[in-house]
Amino acid sequence: MKALLKNIDENGERWLLLFFYSTIVMTIAMEVIRRFVFSYSSIWGEEVARYAFIYLAWIGASAAVKERAHIRIDVLIHYLPQRGKAVMYLFGDLLTMVVALFAFYWSLHPIEVSLKFGSVTHGLGISQAWFMAAVPLGFSLMLFRLVQSIIRDTRSLIHGTPVFEGNKLFD
Repeated sequence: MKALLKNIDENGERWLLLFFYSTIVMTIAMEVIRRFVFSYSSIWGEEVARYAFIYLAWIGASAAVKERAHIRIDVLIHYLPQRGKAVMYLFGDLLTMVVALFAFYWSLHPIEVSLKFGSVTHGLGISQAWFMAAVPLGFSLMLFRLVQSIIRDTRSLIHGTPVFEGNKLFD
């Protein structure tokens, strides 16, 4: 069980991103073939791709928090000592956590309204609440990854070890 949880912690977002990206590619490819070869397109294809993209974006935001891969301006951080870097990253994570908590709270209201009035998607005919849930799901995953980051940075600060600065796009 512990190995499974470790695998989910390390690769959970990757597998979800792969699933949603594959869903988008397969759905769009199928719709293109249906439209140009068979002169027929479905009502649901565009919706599936759109909602898969929404989930892809929010899970990707969580993966970026985990890897510290969000775009940031870190010119000044490079001139700080290790403890100063850890403090700055902790400060940034705490501010991000406050924003994520507010966003998580306010993202629940549209789901409540959707469930109350029974709104459904036009093409698929299923409850829109399933797709609106991508936002609080994304923020809850981001909050989980922020807690992990805060613990990691606090350990670096206490022990004086190099802080995790994330994966760089360009070196």
